[in-house]
Amino acid sequence: MSANTLVRCAEEYLAMRRSLGYKLDRQGGLLLEFIAYLDDIGVDTITTEAALAWATRPAGANPIWWQRRLSVVRCFARHLKTLDPACQVPPTDLLPGGYRQRTPHLYSPAEIEALVHAAGLLAAPLQAATYQALISLLAVSGLFSGVRPCGRGSFLAFAQLRG
Repeated sequence: MSANTLVRCAEEYLAMRRSLGYKLDRQGGLLLEFIAYLDDIGVDTITTEAALAWATRPAGANPIWWQRRLSVVRCFARHLKTLDPACQVPPTDLLPGGYRQRTPHLYSPAEIEALVHAAGLLAAPLQAATYQALISLLAVSGLFSGVRPCGRGSFLAFAQLRG
């Protein structure tokens, strides 16, 4: 494929994705930048080698940024593969590392009690009662944000805590 054909395919791909509700402002610019890079190095289709070389630019950037750049190429390559059998789709595990989720804080019974008490001190009575109920329900169900739900004993443990 020529650079013009790749640009046309990319624009059609972006238009299709945008019609599905995706904004793709940054991704669209990155994709066109990648196609310009392919043209500069004289490659006429997506190769894993070219995608990796482009994605890891600049050399000192954060590896998460590299993965995002490669992800843009990978999504387009999956689409382009249907039109160009010579197109290579870069594997997902090509770059090491990536986003690491922080370890969640598990609230102790004393911390939960302190949160419920602090919520009760809010000036508006309805707001205080609402937050006390919300915190209590989250605690007994084990559904604090980012934490997997607790086992069966969580309600009993909190009920014993509340007395």
